[in-house]
Formats: sequence, structure tokens, C-alpha cells
Amino acid sequence: MDTSSSKNISNVKIFAEAIIFVALSAVLNSIKLYQLPYGGSITLAGMVPVLWLSLRRGPVVGTYAGIVLGLVVIVIEPYLYTPVQVLLDYPIAFGALGLAGFFRKRPIIGVGAGMLGRFIAHFLSGVFFFYMFAKDWGMDPITYSIVYNGSYLLPEFIISAVIIYLLSKRNVLNFGI
Repeated sequence: MDTSSSKNISNVKIFAEAIIFVALSAVLNSIKLYQLPYGGSITLAGMVPVLWLSLRRGPVVGTYAGIVLGLVVIVIEPYLYTPVQVLLDYPIAFGALGLAGFFRKRPIIGVGAGMLGRFIAHFLSGVFFFYMFAKDWGMDPITYSIVYNGSYLLPEFIISAVIIYLLSKRNVLNFGI
């Protein structure tokens, strides 16, 4: 087999794998352990498959998969206010999970980087587009956005980090490469 056809097979394999991981993330993301009133939730490891894909295939594949997941989540549970808010809360926030791929040899740091990227996108959205809810909680918009987004993303990070840690200890992260 020549190099170009083996590269095409490899690309098709990675594309198929990404579709499966995004679908699995979408299903797990739909299983809510806790739902916040204005969007955001603690899920049954909804970020793990895309983080896992990022760690397996690198930041480019992980970012694309995260963006697709964000677009799927828009359809499943839309909280749509303005075009910029939609970009921040969906494709940018979920695409940031691809940052994990920069830390393939240090998966827990990768999970932290991906979740921090997601937090920053949601934080900015909270400050600029959901500031009006801060008064209801007796907070300024910055504090409100940190507390609100941290209240679900910190548990999501812990859940994801524990599962990725267990997968890495079992040498499952790179299975099939």
C-alpha cells in the first residue's frame, strides 16, 4: 500500500473515532447529576471522551471534536442570548477541551488545561452576557461568574481528572494507536 492511501485510511480512522467520542460525550453530557438554573451542569463525565480523544490524538483533533460537541449541545440544551455569547458558551468553551492534547504525557494537567480553557470562555460569557443575574446573588459580575461557573466546572474537572487518571493507570488512553 502506498503512503497516501495509508494516510487516507488513518485519517478516516481518526475521523470515525472522533465521531464516536463526540457522540459518547453528548450522551454523557445529557446525564445530569446537577443542573444549574441558567445553564451549566455537573454531568456523568460528559467531558471525558473529548478530553480522552485530545490526549490520544492531539490538540487539533481534540479542538475540532470539542467544537462539534459544542454545536451538538446547542441543539440539545440551547441557552442562546447573543451571537457572541453562543460562540463563547458552545464552540469556544467546548473546543477549549482540545487544549488537553498539548499535555499528552501529563494527562491530568491536560484535563486541567482543557477545563480551564472551558472555564475562561464561560467566565467571559458570564461577565459580559449574564451580569444581570449577579445582583440577584448580591455579587458583582466578576465574582458571580467565577462562583457560578466554578460551581459546576470544578466538580466536572474532578470527575474528569479521576476518570482520566484511572484510564492512564490502566494504559487505556492510547489504546489502538
